[in-house]
Amino acid sequence: MNIKTIVTSTRLPFLILTPVCVLLGVSVVVFEHQSVDLSLLILVLIGALSAHISVNTLNEYLDYKSGLDLKTKRTNFSGGSGALLKHPETLRSVLITGVVFFLITTLIGLYFISLHGLDIMPIGLLGLALVLSYTSWINKHPLLCLISPGLGFGLLMVVGTQFVLTGEYSLTSVLVSFIPFFLVNNLLLLNQYPDIKADIGAGRRHFPIVYGINQSNKVYVLFTLITIILIVVYVALGYLPNLSLIALIPMPLALLSLQGMVKHGQHIGSFQHYLGANVALTLLTPLLLALSLLV
Repeated sequence: MNIKTIVTSTRLPFLILTPVCVLLGVSVVVFEHQSVDLSLLILVLIGALSAHISVNTLNEYLDYKSGLDLKTKRTNFSGGSGALLKHPETLRSVLITGVVFFLITTLIGLYFISLHGLDIMPIGLLGLALVLSYTSWINKHPLLCLISPGLGFGLLMVVGTQFVLTGEYSLTSVLVSFIPFFLVNNLLLLNQYPDIKADIGAGRRHFPIVYGINQSNKVYVLFTLITIILIVVYVALGYLPNLSLIALIPMPLALLSLQGMVKHGQHIGSFQHYLGANVALTLLTPLLLALSLLV
């Protein structure tokens, strides 16, 4: 067993998004003057990270099995890790890793059901369904593929964290979860650009393949504008404090990414600073929003 290959297949740098989304859920709890049980929070974080690791490793396994890894031009932000190409003998171990972390997520979810009842079950079941079906099924349905990343990291992770810590749903957590929802959708949308040619050969039908680069660029603009508008409206209506406007500070990064999208299209992978700007935007915006609520 090659431990390094397995660790690489989990795509560690991408896991940073998970604690940021969990933190946003925690910040809502603190903002609403409720206590945070540290042991529960640790379990939430383990469950969320396990789900993220599971979907990453299962994706690595399936992309290697389908031959997609052989066709993909990898960047730091797209195209998989390529670890299995160097050590194909680790294929079964990567699959087992994905299954084990899926089971860990499931067991933690069952504990939360025993703690809070069936109200948490819809979030858990939908989350598990996303993990299992993302690579094998969701990628063949363009509109579902477009919104499923944001659904998992935004609505499910933020609202799920808040619910587990308090035992009840909060309107504020639902509202703020739409911020990472749109940003993470844009993150995965742009990261699909460099893989379009390879993904077509593998039978995928995500949004850029079916509707093209121009329409995808328009969706990116729309989701960015909605994110900005939501933050401003939430502050104006008193759902968020005035300090939450600091979450708008990273927004110019979207303009940089959009410039690359329009100029380079599916060849944007050769100009990785555009992809990097989009990653920074996706991480910094919910992070700053969470900090504004914690303060």
